[in-house]
Amino acid sequence: MQNTIISVKDLKKNYGSFAAVKGISFDVLEGEIFGLLGPNGAGKSTTLEIIETLRNKTSGQVIVDNIDLDKDPDKIKKIIGVQLQTSGFYPGLNLIELIKLFGGLYNQPVKPSEFLKLVNLEDKAKNKYKELSGGQKQRFSIATTLINQPKIIFLDEPTTGLDPQARRNLWDLIKDIRSKGTTVIITTHYMDEAEQLCDRVAIMDEGKIIALDTPDKLIDELVATGFERPKVTKSANLEDVFIHLTGKDFRED
Repeated sequence: MQNTIISVKDLKKNYGSFAAVKGISFDVLEGEIFGLLGPNGAGKSTTLEIIETLRNKTSGQVIVDNIDLDKDPDKIKKIIGVQLQTSGFYPGLNLIELIKLFGGLYNQPVKPSEFLKLVNLEDKAKNKYKELSGGQKQRFSIATTLINQPKIIFLDEPTTGLDPQARRNLWDLIKDIRSKGTTVIITTHYMDEAEQLCDRVAIMDEGKIIALDTPDKLIDELVATGFERPKVTKSANLEDVFIHLTGKDFRED
């Protein structure tokens, strides 16, 4: 039986008269990949930013690894890793310098080569961040979330804009991180990605959670209603064909 590592109860966030998050409740289990899905404006980013201690809530309760957000947010910060967007890095520093910088911010001794090896960037150690391709920047961004040895990492649309090889490689990286015991919370607009990666997903719309279960169960429930795709479902898709024909190796821009 997996333990609950994040517990959200009746969470609300208002901006004046606008309710962005409308009393949602959900649990994340230790060691799972949990997807928070929804269209733009659904409230998922606001929800994650509250859990990450980056945004104040209006009401409700958030417990992270038995730590009450209201009582000790600084303690929560020490056990989570949050993926920065590309604008969060100094473009003129090389990867070794950036990892040392983050180690200093976390007050953690770091071995840059170990973190770069985790994300297959050892050969780019002396390259400046601005010289990396899109996929390399995303992998490096994920590496920085691991510097403080977090129990939980938050990844916000980590594969947006990546080519198929880089996207599949990032999937493998995320699965590998989870296999080492880290809980992963991910947002994505790619439903195939959520289906491949997530143990469970919560679908949000207009500030509410409208479904929460494993991808398989949610699909089965839809099929049970009599839903049928207008096109015959095949055992592979066009991205599978692309990867099969061109290989999974990275192509540098």
